Amino acid sequence: MSNWMFSGIKSTIIAVAGLATFGLADNPISSYHYLADPSAASDDDTFYILTDVDDYSPQKNYDYKIVGLYAFTSKDMKNWTDHGMIFRSKREFTDYPSNTWASGIAVKKNGRVFIVYPNGASGVGMITAPSIDGPYTDPIKKAYGVNYIAAHYDASFLNGCDQIAHCFDPGIFIEDDGTGYVIFGGGENGDRGYGNNLDIIKFTESNGNVTLDKNSLKRLDAPGSFEAPYIHKYKGHYYLSFNTQPQVIDYSVSRGDDIMGPYDFVGTVIPSIGNILQEDNIYKEPGKTNLPGGNNHQGFAEFKGKWYAVYHDRRLVSRSNHPRSCTEAGECADNPNSENHRSVSIDELTWSYDQGKGYYTMNRLQFTDEGPEQIDYFDPYDRYKALTSSKQLNVRSRTDWTKNQPVTHVLTPLASKESWIRVSGVDFGKGAKKFSITGASVAEGNKVEIRTGSASGTLAGTCDIKKTSGWQDYADNECEVSGLAGIIEQLFIVFKGSKDSTMGLIEWEFIGEGGRTPDTPQSPYGGTAWAIPGKIEAENFDVPGVGRGSDLKSYYDSDSEDHGAESNGGVSFREGTGVDIYKKATGYIVGYNAEGEWLEYTVNVTEAGDYTVFASVATDNETSGFTLSLDGEPLASFATKGTSFDIFDTIQTNVTIPSAGQHILKMAVTGAWFDVDFFAFVKGKDAKSEDIVEALPKTIKLGSNSHATYDVFNLKGKKIASFTARNMDEAKALWNNGAVKGSEKACGMCLIRNRSNGMTAKIRVFR
Repeated sequence: MSNWMFSGIKSTIIAVAGLATFGLADNPISSYHYLADPSAASDDDTFYILTDVDDYSPQKNYDYKIVGLYAFTSKDMKNWTDHGMIFRSKREFTDYPSNTWASGIAVKKNGRVFIVYPNGASGVGMITAPSIDGPYTDPIKKAYGVNYIAAHYDASFLNGCDQIAHCFDPGIFIEDDGTGYVIFGGGENGDRGYGNNLDIIKFTESNGNVTLDKNSLKRLDAPGSFEAPYIHKYKGHYYLSFNTQPQVIDYSVSRGDDIMGPYDFVGTVIPSIGNILQEDNIYKEPGKTNLPGGNNHQGFAEFKGKWYAVYHDRRLVSRSNHPRSCTEAGECADNPNSENHRSVSIDELTWSYDQGKGYYTMNRLQFTDEGPEQIDYFDPYDRYKALTSSKQLNVRSRTDWTKNQPVTHVLTPLASKESWIRVSGVDFGKGAKKFSITGASVAEGNKVEIRTGSASGTLAGTCDIKKTSGWQDYADNECEVSGLAGIIEQLFIVFKGSKDSTMGLIEWEFIGEGGRTPDTPQSPYGGTAWAIPGKIEAENFDVPGVGRGSDLKSYYDSDSEDHGAESNGGVSFREGTGVDIYKKATGYIVGYNAEGEWLEYTVNVTEAGDYTVFASVATDNETSGFTLSLDGEPLASFATKGTSFDIFDTIQTNVTIPSAGQHILKMAVTGAWFDVDFFAFVKGKDAKSEDIVEALPKTIKLGSNSHATYDVFNLKGKKIASFTARNMDEAKALWNNGAVKGSEKACGMCLIRNRSNGMTAKIRVFR
């Protein structure tokens, strides 16, 4: 969450933090080669990212040389396995195109992969494989573009790309029943950016075989579309996204449940990548890192109950420690140009329900250096490809290819420098005993160290890497490890040697007793669920759980820094969460709220039925807002307006809670920059704010003889007095009668707040 006063410089704060910990930020997903044009997919247990290779492009802007496709997978959204260049068209099919720009991926639940790719800018083809590593075959009998399809299917099908000159950037979507769709297009140069440039065609798939429905080809209207069409589905509606001339990703939503449309335009979901501030503040033009023609490309996919957006940027090439780039002819550049050398990043995508439109809209994506939160601890007792990591430093890689076989991706560390890969959130359970790594070594003295905390942290073990007869001669290497039990937040595999690139590592794993640390689910702050009817303090969101699974999280904040700690003497009220909690005159509040952030509260509803829900908020913004949901179902939507972050207004709406018992209440930010103090539920419709006190649980003894501290605030939120009283009625009487120091100066409306339980009351006094 975020404080309003920092709203204009939040990305600057993130970039400065990255300076202190360079090499440890998680975006982009690879720091050792250039990638572009990502698309995304998932099956039941794996998230997939497909990218172009941007390593081989020449230094001339817009002169792209994209000869193959890379793939990355993750099971926890923090640690990524780089599978290497899984497809290189001329290598595998000699009569296929040289350039495969901006391809799309779909994955069925059985793990079968379908990829659609362009023939330069003049056609669309498809390949498939039983798994992401390949080997790939063509399910449409080498149909790789307009010429083949026009000759072998029907002259009307994609003849001249259906009059779309730039017939590229295909996206693919497959329904659960095997019905699939391919979308593509960019339009004439003179017409690009004016919309109505995208086509969609239907196909059916069974056991890896694909049949095109040549009569289904249809033009889709996409206002302002430039390129990068993409389709995904959410809660019964289809979402058509595309790149526009301002270099933002806009989108439309289907009016019904028909993927063929019609679609209604909504707006921007991914803003200009030029808004990302980079490590070292290296700018190619003032305030931007995008460079001229800084295009974008996107993919959206759901995984384990959360949604994610992938996109490309220029983070990597703008950093001081960036890889070289070499053309296929061997011409290398130490400082490659940014336009042709992009990098791929990922962030969590959030949604808001639009009651007027009757469907969910995508919240504008918040760019982060950290990337998505890890949703599952990493299991070290499996066999992993060597380039499985959350971050890397001074490593390189190559892809070994054998026709009709899955590819092998080889890690080649620059071992004479500080060289390592990092794995995050590793659950060693009862403890690891050994570490095993497979690789080739063409030099003596190479070794791998296992360390925790940092690349120079506690040493858990050292493996000597055997010298082998050559690059294709792989040997197993094993060593004992100690001190690896329970959850290790940061594990480093460090490479040591006297020369660079003399190791070729392909797989590693830990060996031990296995098992896993038992899960601890999220739980109410303070141990007791909030009562409804009753009041909920915003800062007292649930304590997150520990273990495997996204359902253990109780909050999402777009960066890890608590910007409110300074207001509390430098101490975070909720240490380790990064949620921005400020100490103000009215007590603790949640501020610096950015779009897509959310908080969850365990609540106990005593009775189903109609309620009035109140929220105490302060803002000087005209477009801020948030929603409330109960167990994932929309409950209420609030639009907040105000003139000051020091004046808290109580806003309200009517809701219906369908069932009693324990539920999860979620507050999700839909419009940035507001502060929130509390939420309160009062039984019945159209209650008054004065009724909030009556909604408090009966366990709060208003008539107790024990004294509590009461603070008094004017309507600007400034505290003007503090005193003790036995209950709220006595506090109001003391203030009214002028018996409290400071009350003799009070005039007009004041707010009295019980410091211990948060109960508030308004009182009007004239002297």
